[in-house]
Amino acid sequence: MVSLQTPVCDFGWQAPSFDLPGTDGKSHSLSSAMGKNGLLVMFICNHCPYVQAILPRLIQDCATLRDEHGINSIAIMSNDPNEYPEDSFDNMVKAAVTHQFPFPYVLDATQAVARAWNAVCTPDFFGLDRAGQLQYRGRFDASRKEAAPAGTRRDLFEAMRQIAQTQQGPLEQIPGMGCSIKWLHD
Repeated sequence: MVSLQTPVCDFGWQAPSFDLPGTDGKSHSLSSAMGKNGLLVMFICNHCPYVQAILPRLIQDCATLRDEHGINSIAIMSNDPNEYPEDSFDNMVKAAVTHQFPFPYVLDATQAVARAWNAVCTPDFFGLDRAGQLQYRGRFDASRKEAAPAGTRRDLFEAMRQIAQTQQGPLEQIPGMGCSIKWLHD
């Protein structure tokens, strides 16, 4: 498994649209997922230890951002499930139900969305303002393959709360880190 860092935030980058099938049986687009104050787009998967380390807190933070700050979230799975069966659509459905995701979990089977967004790893976070422009591209917190200790600064949560309040992300952002996206073989 290759660990990668995300690029620095390109403030104002316009998020490309998408329309992807969700584990809930519905189709989800950038516009349908958008909250009144913005949207957190996350590239995640089931098998990645970086995602597993933060998942309970990520779920809690996404619910709080939605309920208290008008920021919706959507999770996109772009890995090749032939190489990583744990990331199959059936296993995505199981994960969404088991963990009671408070956001749509959608499949990018062709990886076209991951490529359009220049996603590099799982997790890879894109914090958008209500106009769909990038305001945050950084880490969840100091967690790596193990969860950071309690009381650690909540970088992603604080950034998204700031976007909800001001429509601008923090000028200083620490890149995220995770497992490389498992690209389809040609």
